[in-house]
This record gives sequence, C-alpha cells and structure tokens, in this order.
Amino acid sequence: MGRRNGKRIALEQEVYIALLRTAGDLERGAVELLKAFDMSPAQYNVLRILRGAGPDGATCGNVSGRLLRHDPDVTRLLDRLEKRGLVSRSRDALDRRVVRTRITEAGLKLLAELAEPVEELHRRQLGHLSEASLAALRDLADSARGQG
Repeated sequence: MGRRNGKRIALEQEVYIALLRTAGDLERGAVELLKAFDMSPAQYNVLRILRGAGPDGATCGNVSGRLLRHDPDVTRLLDRLEKRGLVSRSRDALDRRVVRTRITEAGLKLLAELAEPVEELHRRQLGHLSEASLAALRDLADSARGQG
C-alpha cells in the first residue's frame, strides 16, 4: 500500500480534534444542566432508553447496547436509578435468569421535567445553525461513524 497524502492525514487529525472539542463543549452543557437534577448524562440516557422500551422494559444488555457512551458498569447505573425510585427491576416471568428494568412514573415525571431545559440547552448550543446545516452535520457525523 502506498503512502497517504500528508495533507489528508493532517486534515483527518484536525477534524478528529475539532469533533472531540465540539463533543466536549456540548457534553459540558449537558453535565451542568443535569447536575442540577442530581443526574449524570449516562443516567439521563438510561431513562430515555427505558422510556423508549415501553412497558416490557429492557434487560441490562439491551440498555448497555443502546447507551450513547459505553459504560462497563451498567448495573451500577441501574442501582443508582432504582435507589432513587426512577426505575424498577424484576425477574422475567418466562425466564427467571433475565432481569427486566422499567422506568417508573417518577422516572417519566423527571424526564418530562427535563424536556424543556434540555430543549433550551440544545437551542443555545445549536440554534444558530440552519436546519440544512443541522441535517448536514448529522449526516456527516453518521457517515464518520460508518453509518451513513
């Protein structure tokens, strides 16, 4: 295989750094917002996953596979949310080895309470971009992850 163009390599590195900086800036805003609700971004992500799972809930493996960021200790995340009454866990009726986690009414209420502040955060962070720019940015991000 031949050598790759040095300019291309430098540009790829610049893009990589720009994406990391952007992700870090966006995440810092979410961390600050969620801190006021005694939540981490991972806990918020879990609640959203479980809301989407519906009444059947999800297994620990299902939740783990859908997290935005890999967390090696999903069980601990679920423990914290259960302790706060935001999720409940129970053994599957058909297979007692399987534990299903479901969002509780308190968890749904917290997500509803967070909806407007999260929307406002996204408006502050990305509202200056046009719809076309947002769609292009989403598509480019998907493509960079090999999903476009």
